[in-house]
Amino acid sequence: MNFTTQLYRFLILLFFLFPSIQAEAQRKNASYVKYIDKYNAIAVNHQSKYGIPASITLAQGILESGAGQSELARKSNNHFGIKCHNDWNGSRAYHDDDLRGECFRKYKRVEESYEDHALFLTGRSRYAHLFSLNPKDYKGWARGLQKSGYATDRAYANKLIKMIEDYELYQFDSAKRGKTQKKKTETRPISKRNIYKTHGLIYIYAGESDSFEDIAYDLGFKVKDLQKYNDVPAGFPLQKGDVIYLQKKKKKADKPYYDHVVQIGESMHSISQKYGMRLKNLYKLNKKDDEYVPEEGDVLKLR
Repeated sequence: MNFTTQLYRFLILLFFLFPSIQAEAQRKNASYVKYIDKYNAIAVNHQSKYGIPASITLAQGILESGAGQSELARKSNNHFGIKCHNDWNGSRAYHDDDLRGECFRKYKRVEESYEDHALFLTGRSRYAHLFSLNPKDYKGWARGLQKSGYATDRAYANKLIKMIEDYELYQFDSAKRGKTQKKKTETRPISKRNIYKTHGLIYIYAGESDSFEDIAYDLGFKVKDLQKYNDVPAGFPLQKGDVIYLQKKKKKADKPYYDHVVQIGESMHSISQKYGMRLKNLYKLNKKDDEYVPEEGDVLKLR
């Protein structure tokens, strides 16, 4: 094969690959990525200082401010939609929200908004229970914020979780930083993990401070295979009690599971794990794209 033929085939291959590569790149909202790059350091600092997961701070900032593009964010530097309340003595701005002309806090700088967000959560008793959660339990924080009345949106917790998982914001949670890898030895130790079976699939439960690397090492799997089986990217954090499948999931749920009613704090991924079905098939079965956020009360088909 001469050089011209090789080049021609390469260009043909590139032509067919480029649309899929471009589509993958377009999955990430550029304004979200820019916002994350700009404010992640503040969020990480606040996790250390106040105990609020950095992933939660960033996800709330993006959602509440439209990644810094909302009128409230641009004109008042308010990135968390915090209203005036009776204890606010600072500057004010008025915007339509649940009611017309509601009073919102106004700041000189965005950093002041982040600081006030932290003080707002730490200073109110209704959010106190959140600080007893594991710092990497962003799902628990998301559920807790909605149930405590931070927002009236019935899908608020699920939107936070989707944002954190789609943009891998969990990587900024300090609990995941600096984790030492287990020292590998030539002889793998005998695993003490209990293996279960459900929906015709074998699985284990993740333990405290567990990771896919730990599980793969203990059970003799490749990390990338476990991540593929469970529809997660590299670096995805685990929480105690998470179901980890040790084989490929099914295209649909087993009988008698025909549908699922969405609860607060559930994502399409967590639902797919619950029933042992592949994430892409759950989206396809319900004619949803990957922008869909399941709202409390939605009914999803499982088969």
